[in-house]
Amino acid sequence: MPIPYKEQLLENEKVFRDPVHNYVHVQHQVILDLINSKEVQRLRRIKQLGTTSFTFHGGEHSRFSHSLGVYENARRIADIFVRKYPKEKLDENGWDDSERLVTLSAALLHDVGHGPYSHTFEHIFNTNHEQVTVDIITNPQTEIYQILNRVEEGFPEKVASVITKEYPNPQVVQMISSQVDADRMDYLLRDAYFTGTQYGQFDLTRILRVIRPYKGGIAFQANGMHAVEDYIVSRYQMYMQIYFHPVSRGMEVILDHLLKRAHKLYQSDSEYFERVSKRLVPFFKDHYSLEDYLRLDDGVLNTYFSEWSDYSDSILSDLANRFLNRHPFKSITFSDETRNQLAKMQEIIERVGYNPKYYTAINSSWDLPYDFYRPQATNQRTQIEIILQDGTLKELSTLSPLVQALAGQSQGDQRFYFPKEMIAPAKKQIDLFDESYQEFSSYIHNGELIKPE
Repeated sequence: MPIPYKEQLLENEKVFRDPVHNYVHVQHQVILDLINSKEVQRLRRIKQLGTTSFTFHGGEHSRFSHSLGVYENARRIADIFVRKYPKEKLDENGWDDSERLVTLSAALLHDVGHGPYSHTFEHIFNTNHEQVTVDIITNPQTEIYQILNRVEEGFPEKVASVITKEYPNPQVVQMISSQVDADRMDYLLRDAYFTGTQYGQFDLTRILRVIRPYKGGIAFQANGMHAVEDYIVSRYQMYMQIYFHPVSRGMEVILDHLLKRAHKLYQSDSEYFERVSKRLVPFFKDHYSLEDYLRLDDGVLNTYFSEWSDYSDSILSDLANRFLNRHPFKSITFSDETRNQLAKMQEIIERVGYNPKYYTAINSSWDLPYDFYRPQATNQRTQIEIILQDGTLKELSTLSPLVQALAGQSQGDQRFYFPKEMIAPAKKQIDLFDESYQEFSSYIHNGELIKPE
């Protein structure tokens, strides 16, 4: 009698060499088939960090390598759970290993719906990578669906429900998506490694030793609390120093305005864009299919940007050149008290000759390093639970003064972006607009927007 597909193990374990986890181990035929699907292979052509590589040049790694890393973290956790905390021994507080394949599949596929330059693309064309992920998993036309459906009828929908956090087992959901999950544990270490920074380093080995299931999800033993504290601080530092870096955001602003300008110009010159940017046309028309979405990646957009750099519209060509050749917008921070000065700044920029719609931007980046459970919140976060020696659970920030200092407090800043030429103009510009440049500079002191005297 043939072995059911979901139970088929590889005769020889497949391994992928990985700079973060050393090896990624694959034992299930289903997982190997998913990795080899065209939808997962597409992630090789999408950068994990978008425009961050313009600041940290080593950050060229892909969402494919991250997806393998998340899978590997989930595999290790499942191995620990079945060895130390099986359901047979702990009943409802234990791990049911029949959940392994749905967990590993969701871990591998959690980011499969990301588009090129992910979050900027989403903003312009109103896509949602989480919804696209669900669509890819549940669409009968995709290779991923066809692989998952061989496991059992309804299995694609099970995997998708883990992504949407509707799956009935909270242990599975929290392993993939919580404040300490397989996803974050990989991207912090991976992004730190490739950006050449130390901020994201934390003791993964220790965290894996103290992680454990309970009936309400996943918790951590009290003797490993300091490793979890270290993880929270590492995440905070990565957001402040890497993910929210002002230069990376300056490149993201240019990318945002570049796509907006192309979208607008399509209305008056559709023939040009249909000739040189064919795969973007469905998005300009706001009528695209899943197949249209999956045909896009970073390389496709970069090729279009190169074409646009020679276009007759001066704004589109200039923004394309700025993006391709790394000429980020400059920025200053501002407060609620100085926000009313921004209109004057934009007026000066327009006076010099820049269209403020495409050459200025307000960019706010905020993150909660850690948050406790808030029942009334729109986007509830699963709090981190610590298991004490007597078996009771305590929320992390009630035990850790360090985490308590970060809990519930948004960290970040708001910035005003503008062309660098406004504070470092070429000689010919100074001759023509000397007073405007001087007036503009009078609003800036130590990188902050001020009220000039």
